[in-house]
Amino acid sequence: MRLLIVDDDAGLRQSLGLLLAESGYDVVSEGDPEDGLARATSEPFDLILCDVRMPKMDGLTFLRRYRAERGSALLIMMSAFGGEDMAIAAMREGAYDYLHKPFKPDEVTLTLRKAEERERLKREVEQLRASLGSDAVRDLMIAESPALRAVLELAERVAAHDTTVLLTGESGTGKEVLARAIHRMSPRSAGPFTAINCAAIPEQLLESELFGHVRGAFTGASGDRAGIFESTNGGTLMLDEIGDMPLALQSKLLRALEDGEIRRLGGQESRAVDVRVVAATAKDLERAVERGEFRDDLYYRLNVVRLHLPPLRERNQDIPALVAHFARQAAEKLGRPVSLTPRALAALSAHGWPGNVRELRNALERAAVLSSTGRLDVEDFALHAANGNGRSTNGVYMPVPGTYELKPQIEQLERATIVRALDASKGSRREAAQLLGVSLRTLFYKLRRYRLE
Repeated sequence: MRLLIVDDDAGLRQSLGLLLAESGYDVVSEGDPEDGLARATSEPFDLILCDVRMPKMDGLTFLRRYRAERGSALLIMMSAFGGEDMAIAAMREGAYDYLHKPFKPDEVTLTLRKAEERERLKREVEQLRASLGSDAVRDLMIAESPALRAVLELAERVAAHDTTVLLTGESGTGKEVLARAIHRMSPRSAGPFTAINCAAIPEQLLESELFGHVRGAFTGASGDRAGIFESTNGGTLMLDEIGDMPLALQSKLLRALEDGEIRRLGGQESRAVDVRVVAATAKDLERAVERGEFRDDLYYRLNVVRLHLPPLRERNQDIPALVAHFARQAAEKLGRPVSLTPRALAALSAHGWPGNVRELRNALERAAVLSSTGRLDVEDFALHAANGNGRSTNGVYMPVPGTYELKPQIEQLERATIVRALDASKGSRREAAQLLGVSLRTLFYKLRRYRLE
């Protein structure tokens, strides 16, 4: 890789140049920042190491002018004592990283290798997008229902920007899947994606996990340790169950979001971080704010763009496609075919699924594992007959709650009657049509309409 060093210290340029040349880099150096900028904008470079404090032009000005000229190399700032604030400001302007002077040889090469790896991943993602097409990259969640499609369309628009996103919805609706989709569709896709469950880690450990700690910060802290914010630099951090984050930590999270800085537990030094946060919760945060359990300023900072994932019972059109997807996964895992009878698919489509997509996946995997044939019927699933959402797994009509409109009530009755006819005819569509008093063509139309194929 071709590398440019811009620093007014001739001794450092020479020693650093020799070190990096031995590591396999094609090194060029300039002592005058104006000459360095002219060379950086006229010649191709992969990496630029630039000092923060220089006569004529500081590193931040160099960075701004280089970006204004549409320079594409990764910039790594170098700062001695007293130059850290400007180095942090440079990272906010788009610098990849910065090195403290004096630095160890291993520290320099490690930083450069990390930068190379990031660029390699970025190129691979771009090549994948080019080969698959944008639609294939966006098709990361199964969505047949208009409700979920609307959510994914908004997520796609949001993904292109660094806006903080708040995902809401019941447990098991796929909030982490959507967070990963947003990351993969974003300019940060070459960076890391990290998900942490704020409710699963004890309060005394959560701060250290998020922000890291210094040696001696607590019993057992034998050395400095970077937290998740630092390890996710350049990528996306999903904070799941954000509603369960302790109040004491909420102020530190707000500072990280507002200032782009974190402070390790027990430390005094602020560190710049470039992380996009996607928060998720199954709780009602507005009510938590009213009760004083969640900071209102943090809520407003997180709730820039809100995406609500509807429960599976409100988008049962997605169930057949989800069932087919999970059946394929089970078949690959078990090494044998897995399929469902029409009765089984009708029962799954009519079930309420209080555990949402997660419960559906687990139910299908369990049935596939315990089945001796791989051909799954209603009896292979432990479903309750009526599940409180107006649907039934045995063809018995249950009123659709929350509405008195005739159309949804009639459709539910018609669907339940068709399921009963299919059950009575043991899956024979011709016999079911005769029982229903309709033509076979009409029955096929109804099967498609109610996703009972």
